[in-house]
Amino acid sequence: MSGGAKSVCRSSDWESCLSVVWIDKMHLFRSHIYQVFPDRSSVDTPTIRGISWTPLPEALNSKDTMKQFLSDRVVKAARAVYSVMMEGNPGLIRDRKHHLKTYRQCCSGKELVDWLMKQNECLQSRSQAVGMWQVLVDEGILVHVKHELNFHDKDTQFYRFQDSEFGLNHITNEKDSEDELQESLSLLSQLGPDALLTMILRKCPNQRSAEDLAVIYEELLHVKAAAHLSTSVRKELAAVLVFESHAKAGTVLFSQGDKGTSWYIIWKGSVNVITHGKGLVTTLHEGEDFGQLALLNDAPRAATIILREDNCHFLRVDKQDFIRILKDVEANTVRLEEHGKTVLVLEKRTDWAEQGGAGNSKYTVMSGTPEKILEHLLETVRLDSNGNDSIDPCVSDFLVTHKVFMPTSQLCTALQHQYPAELSDGSDQEKASYILTTKQKVVKLIGQWVALYGLLLKEDPIALDSLEVLKKEVAGDFRLFSMLKEQFRERRRTKVLENGYHSLSRNQQFDWFSNCEEPVGRLQPIRAQDKVLYEIYGPDNKPLTLMLPVNTSVKDVMSAIVKPGGDHILVKMNSTGERAQVKLDATAVYTALGLNERLFVCTSSQVEQLMPLKEQQGPERGTTDILEQMGSKDIANELTNYDWELFTAMHEVELVYYIFGRHKFPGAITANLERFVRRFNEVQYWVVTELCLCEDLMKRAILLKKFIKIAAVLKEQKNLNSFFAVMFGLSNSAVHRLYKTWERIPSKTKRIYCAYERLMDPSRNHRAYRLAVAKLSPPYIPFMPLLLKDMTFINEGNPSYVDKLVNFEKVRMIAKTVKIVRGCRSQPYVPSSPQRGLADRMFLEGPATRISTYSDLAFPLRSPSNIRHYIQNLKVIDNQRKLTQLSRTIE
Repeated sequence: MSGGAKSVCRSSDWESCLSVVWIDKMHLFRSHIYQVFPDRSSVDTPTIRGISWTPLPEALNSKDTMKQFLSDRVVKAARAVYSVMMEGNPGLIRDRKHHLKTYRQCCSGKELVDWLMKQNECLQSRSQAVGMWQVLVDEGILVHVKHELNFHDKDTQFYRFQDSEFGLNHITNEKDSEDELQESLSLLSQLGPDALLTMILRKCPNQRSAEDLAVIYEELLHVKAAAHLSTSVRKELAAVLVFESHAKAGTVLFSQGDKGTSWYIIWKGSVNVITHGKGLVTTLHEGEDFGQLALLNDAPRAATIILREDNCHFLRVDKQDFIRILKDVEANTVRLEEHGKTVLVLEKRTDWAEQGGAGNSKYTVMSGTPEKILEHLLETVRLDSNGNDSIDPCVSDFLVTHKVFMPTSQLCTALQHQYPAELSDGSDQEKASYILTTKQKVVKLIGQWVALYGLLLKEDPIALDSLEVLKKEVAGDFRLFSMLKEQFRERRRTKVLENGYHSLSRNQQFDWFSNCEEPVGRLQPIRAQDKVLYEIYGPDNKPLTLMLPVNTSVKDVMSAIVKPGGDHILVKMNSTGERAQVKLDATAVYTALGLNERLFVCTSSQVEQLMPLKEQQGPERGTTDILEQMGSKDIANELTNYDWELFTAMHEVELVYYIFGRHKFPGAITANLERFVRRFNEVQYWVVTELCLCEDLMKRAILLKKFIKIAAVLKEQKNLNSFFAVMFGLSNSAVHRLYKTWERIPSKTKRIYCAYERLMDPSRNHRAYRLAVAKLSPPYIPFMPLLLKDMTFINEGNPSYVDKLVNFEKVRMIAKTVKIVRGCRSQPYVPSSPQRGLADRMFLEGPATRISTYSDLAFPLRSPSNIRHYIQNLKVIDNQRKLTQLSRTIE
């Protein structure tokens, strides 16, 4: 290989982790816009638009300058940590002896980890503390006595602080030292996981512990190049991946015609792909891979790979490991054939024996025909005396996604075929036992199906008819029916004991939907047959209103408002004037409208004359005077309460419909999911609108601080959807450019905002956010746009069929994301108490310090009902150009 030498990247590792810096007391920003909305060319096929970054000011265009600022932040954190350590535990640094050699003035790795664990109670493991110290090792602030690159949590590994070189002996006020320490620990805890991962990858593969392999495996789940790989392959990759880095742009990684020796995944940076005669063919970025083809075909390299930027990091798999993994996969694969064709592909679970045979099957489904997958999964269903035994996760994965590859009619037919089971060989007793067991398994699987879909199945006539037929067959089998009735009574009895309500009837009849309950709450889910008020405008902007079912087709809408035979079309238009014709076969278009979008009916020749309505433009005056009278925590409470209603009204299967395209599932709607996503955009633009419509500088600074505190409370309440909506609003370019406003908010508030903005860092597939979410316990509201982005990534990166068989690995990945939503709602949400929380302590706002110029008549605006009404009826401007103009007008 020619070009720059391999090296270990130091300060640049943090370039993607921090996005707010101060230069000459000026607050500089990156801006994000994150929206989810249907593609303009198709009503039914959604696409996800991710985070869009606006450039930093010219002063920061140089990568060297950015590295310096990021390094300064880490040095400042190191000073705070060192200062507190020297003040409270000076004995940590002392002369030490090991193997007859004395090491002057150093600390042991174990003692450093012990000290850090005591300082930060939020650390859940010693490996987290190791990662935080690794940040300082990578920066060169903490140096191993033998100059090793990795930090070790051991008594016999010694480190020295480079106090004179980095000015660590800087004296700070005792009053500020605690605040600075907590801020520094927060920064290091954000950067630690990335440093820890890089440290693990730098280890020789044979030196990695089981914990190391688990960290790498978890990371591979979010790497684009590994998205299509099976679980077993990813686990094997974790054990053999080699970390490789190159310092300089222009380095040739390999040349066209070279012998293929490795497969590469881009971990950080980008490369150019160049071929003879064509020159630059394409550019590959973080998460993409190259070099696999030469290994598979045992052929020379088909292109030259050149580094496009400095400090590129790669994950490398060498040829011998690559070939061995392929052979292992094939050796562990079992294929079932019928009539000369493969109908089911299974992979042996490598962890099954390690877990002592735990799990319902030692084989995992890889692909197959829908009927054969169902047949295999039925075999994995385990029964116990009361029917309460947990069902295999694969069965749940199959059921929540079955409509993608097996319509309800096909599933019902297959279940009816499986129900009257027969055994050709064996005694009469064995046959009777087999038949009863198989029927029990079918019934249990149907029970799980009903539990997952709930009342949605009642709205599906095909499913309802099939369930009624099976119910009669179950009732006709006296032995099976008696067992099920007893199990049903036991479950009802348990429910009564747990909840203290419900009467228990002795003659209670068996019913598939007995455990399905109507959702309780102020906000009811939107159903397919619910009628909604359609507002459709003509070219003169006059509205026409009519009540129609949610899933009405455009063709039916048009027949209700215009005479047949004309050339009228239905058009949707947003606040910027962008127009898109809606197809006649599209359904549920009204509930799928984006923020400030409206429907118009006109002839083809009138389309260009359509103009946005005044109401689409958003408000002309802000509501600062109203917001001033409302407490930050009260606003956040009502935001979270309303978000929970929207979130729980959404059925998890709507995610599947949305990603694969609602038009592929007759009768399906995604109205509840679309309503929840629209709310994210609404809250985001509410923040921008209010700040850009507030002309008074002092009031605007107070309002900016209030929004940051609202974000703090939302994070504390684990409402990540609205937390990110508010944060994306604050990072909008129209708000970020308000330098005079930002200068007037307290430095402590700026530091809080800076810490929160690190969670928005999109690098490594939003790794900062994922690490934060991993520490949460339910109930919490996830960042929905990112979940949809993940599912779109899985859907587009993996084929639905492999060799004409259902790709069940893809099914499993889609279902795993759906289960995140299920897990978030697995515990009931309890509205927050009025007690002071962490956000209150951070901002230290006491009621006595508030000076209000409002009379007592204004206090009713602070009541929960009024705040709730305000929060549910936000008026926003979503035209970015208009927001930017308003921003320039006020500053």
